[in-house]
Amino acid sequence: MPELLIQRVEICYQQAERFFDRAFPRPQVSFKLRGQKAGVAHLHENKLRFNLQLYRENHEDFLRQTVAHEVAHLVAHQVFGDGIQAHGQEWQLIMRGVYELPPARCHNYAVKRRAVTRYLYRCPCPQSEFAFTAQRHALVGQGRRYLCKRCRQLLAYSGQTRVE
Repeated sequence: MPELLIQRVEICYQQAERFFDRAFPRPQVSFKLRGQKAGVAHLHENKLRFNLQLYRENHEDFLRQTVAHEVAHLVAHQVFGDGIQAHGQEWQLIMRGVYELPPARCHNYAVKRRAVTRYLYRCPCPQSEFAFTAQRHALVGQGRRYLCKRCRQLLAYSGQTRVE
């Protein structure tokens, strides 16, 4: 399925080359993007990363809008330089003028959030509970200490977890 996405990247570049009457170096394309972002353009590395899960779930719009959105970032950077805003007038010009698409900053794809484990810490304050991330919990295991902002006592792991 990524073959169509790569073809769409090429089509977007060909459109930009006709519009600006110049050649653009093709980017490295990666599908190692997860989470809420549909795509990311790395300007200085000339690299595009796409979220395959969101691509599979929103195939048609992703090809039309998201791919053009990310290519437009690289093209804008190569045409106008470093001093432009990510979704500024130069990027918008490319979205409207080259791709004839609305310059939408964000997608509205449904994103399935994965379950996250929180580690519950307590202090002597009544009704106190602090939910730590796995990373912060690991730091406690390495000797880092956290204090309650109200009573200034050490937060202690309760032995309980919560899945959110």
